[in-house]
Amino acid sequence: MSAPGGWLIFLGIGTKACFPFLHTWLVDGYPEATPTGAVWLSSFTTKAAIYALARMFPGEPELIFIGAAMAAFPIFYAVIENDMRRVLGYSMINQIGFMLVGIGIGGSLGLNGAVAHAFNDVLFKGLLFMTMGSVLQATGRIHASDLGGLAKSMPWTARFCLVGAASISAFPLFGGFVSKSMIMAAAVHAELWWVWFVLLFAAAGVFHHAGIKIPFFAFYGHDSKLPASDPPKNQLLAMGLAATLCVVIGSFPHWTLYRLLPLENHYAPYDVTHVLSQLQLLFFSALAFTWLQRSGLYPPELHSTNLDSDWLLRKPLRRAWGGLTAASVPPLLALRRKSIRQVKRADHYLRVHAGPYGILTRTWPTGVMMVWVALLLAGYLVLYYVQ
Repeated sequence: MSAPGGWLIFLGIGTKACFPFLHTWLVDGYPEATPTGAVWLSSFTTKAAIYALARMFPGEPELIFIGAAMAAFPIFYAVIENDMRRVLGYSMINQIGFMLVGIGIGGSLGLNGAVAHAFNDVLFKGLLFMTMGSVLQATGRIHASDLGGLAKSMPWTARFCLVGAASISAFPLFGGFVSKSMIMAAAVHAELWWVWFVLLFAAAGVFHHAGIKIPFFAFYGHDSKLPASDPPKNQLLAMGLAATLCVVIGSFPHWTLYRLLPLENHYAPYDVTHVLSQLQLLFFSALAFTWLQRSGLYPPELHSTNLDSDWLLRKPLRRAWGGLTAASVPPLLALRRKSIRQVKRADHYLRVHAGPYGILTRTWPTGVMMVWVALLLAGYLVLYYVQ
């Protein structure tokens, strides 16, 4: 990446991978997609960037710092966000941060962990987007403050959401556990202790906002009394397939996911130390959420607009554009009038020469055309022999 072109490619792919300050397109775009479109976006857009970074920039140290920042900062936005699909958008940035750390560390463990987590993220994040899309389709609402109590009327959707929440939170026997642990183990093996601590904090935050907040406010919590029902059978089948894969991969990683990894892999996720430490992390995260909720300290779910980093560009650029427009209106109007005159003149010329009765479109006798062909051939011969 020493050449300027390398940096430009890196930043171009980084925009698609939602680098910090380049990430707002995701949280603005995904929540505005259709219920089905958001699932496709979550599965393919950023994953293409992860693939490109893994192929082109493996072991790049800058990715460690970028990934650690991406794993941490979306947590604060997701906690205060009211729109459930925007919560999932920030959660996706958080998960991409884990993948970038794995790519930046490099080696078989880091790269395998990034690839495995990208594969699992397609499943559990797609499952969560499907459940929230089903809620939006059934109720017409997607804000946490408007939802609640839907587990009674949408029981299968609630169960599938719990599977997706457990997977993204890295519960043992679920998909996220067998891939996220590889990335954290790679950080430990590389003796990047500060990175490991940031990832540990990010893992707790994921359980806080994606593992608990989404199912709690959508399907449990207060009863919103919204009329709803489970989606059609084809949608339940899709959610059931994704949920099954999350459980199967999490329970039998060596027979399923690990066999597909690009590099040789000897990692065993189910050791006593790792399982116990992960369960402790999840337990205390759940305890913190319960205490904050009971004590009234948890940020209230309100219909509001949360300012993100794009505000730093939108506000001054809007003012600058307003001043530029006010100063340039008279010249622009004069240019517009001149352009209109030129377009009308060109239109008149084309109508005269290329219109239905113009010189270029009228029917010519065959003899005249033969004369033109002969003249062109003669001109070609003259030019050929002159050279």
